[in-house]
Amino acid sequence: MNKWIKLGERLRTYINPSTFPVTVKFLTKESSIPRRSKSPLRDMKVPMAPCQGSAMARRYGWTVAFAKEDVGCGIAAHTYGWNRVGDSRGPIHFLTQMNYAADERAAAEMIAGLPLLDRGQDVVVLYAPLERSEMEPDVVLIYVNPAQLMRLIHGATYKKGASIQGNFSGRAASCTEGVIAAYLDQAPKVIVPGNGDRVWAGCQDHEMIMAIPGPDLADVVDGLEKTHRKGIRYPIPTYLRYRPEVAFTIPLSDVFLPEEVDKLKKK
Repeated sequence: MNKWIKLGERLRTYINPSTFPVTVKFLTKESSIPRRSKSPLRDMKVPMAPCQGSAMARRYGWTVAFAKEDVGCGIAAHTYGWNRVGDSRGPIHFLTQMNYAADERAAAEMIAGLPLLDRGQDVVVLYAPLERSEMEPDVVLIYVNPAQLMRLIHGATYKKGASIQGNFSGRAASCTEGVIAAYLDQAPKVIVPGNGDRVWAGCQDHEMIMAIPGPDLADVVDGLEKTHRKGIRYPIPTYLRYRPEVAFTIPLSDVFLPEEVDKLKKK
């Protein structure tokens, strides 16, 4: 069985995400796109945001390929290099008019802080469910609840020890703060889903995301397995072996039989 499919199955054993972990792969040739892949413009007749491709992979189990003509998100078109913005006045105007930024200075800082992929305008970004993919991922996106995220952080820090570093803006999250930042830094990233993730890609209120560089995935899963053996697990094994204390606001005799009241008093 393929290495990546096995890693996907082990992730399911140790954190059991509610949707498929997503393989993200950067392709330089359209001929490398798997034959059964979906294309937003060709198959769904509309350009889309890349976070929608990730959502289709994790919820439908589809493989979705995004080329330049498939992208309907201005921020992703800029950060992935499909249509890099040369004049910042347009984005600055958008950010200030939408009240994302208090003024032009703040808007310019936001734009300057975006990580940028430099793979050329012809890059194709492929999204696929990890457990069904035979391609080596550049990045893996895993959508989880906070407790599952805690366990992934345990796995990611098991060998290296250093805490995970991240940037959080509430914008361009899974696509840019997640995929691109994890790829450029070659380090796992914790992502707070952005407004686009929620509005267009159906990310739920309880969901967080971890982006893991493909080469790091085996170490993260190994860390999950090692910590799991000592009882640090998901679902979280809460401590239950204690006697609860109940504060009664009415006499015991109104609730229990006389012989039960005697037993309680003796205790």
